[in-house]
Amino acid sequence: MEAFLTQQGEGFHTGSTAYFIRLGGCDVGCHWCDTTDSWKIQGHPTVQIQKIIADVSAPKNGIVVVTGGEPTMHDMTLLTQELQSVGYKTHIETAGSYDLTGVWDWICLSPKKPVPPKAAIFGMADELKIVIHNRNDLRWAEENAARVTPTCKLYLQPEWGKEEEMKMVIEQYLKVHPKWNLSVQIHKHLGIR
Repeated sequence: MEAFLTQQGEGFHTGSTAYFIRLGGCDVGCHWCDTTDSWKIQGHPTVQIQKIIADVSAPKNGIVVVTGGEPTMHDMTLLTQELQSVGYKTHIETAGSYDLTGVWDWICLSPKKPVPPKAAIFGMADELKIVIHNRNDLRWAEENAARVTPTCKLYLQPEWGKEEEMKMVIEQYLKVHPKWNLSVQIHKHLGIR
């Protein structure tokens, strides 16, 4: 769908320079999604893997984030192998609603209620990031946190533009649940991609 160099705007690697590869196709349908044009799997150009690799403008040994849409709808094996063979670190941001393919240096699992993740991904996730739309999402967050490994980094990310939820997460929940970290979409505050 698109590819661009920017700073990671959320989660554990916030502020790190990263090259994003956004794939088309998503059947999760989150009502708060900020990239709804990525939902359709058709209508985006098909790009050969070698062209994708040649176009990457990340620094050598840099981070390449594959996101979507929902990237697990695609077989990521060849793309990730090729990215790693030329020295890039491969990261994925996924709801985990399909089986995970590919070779990953970092797996950010951001499960969504409409299409829950496959069970296997919980043991592989390096980061669990839960979008908080309302207080009920905190229960969803805790249910998912109970399924990841003890080394998985835990993040609550209040939905962009919902000041009340932001305050509730910061002022109430995080103070009494220190295992969680706050993720704020800084790229939106800074007006960058």
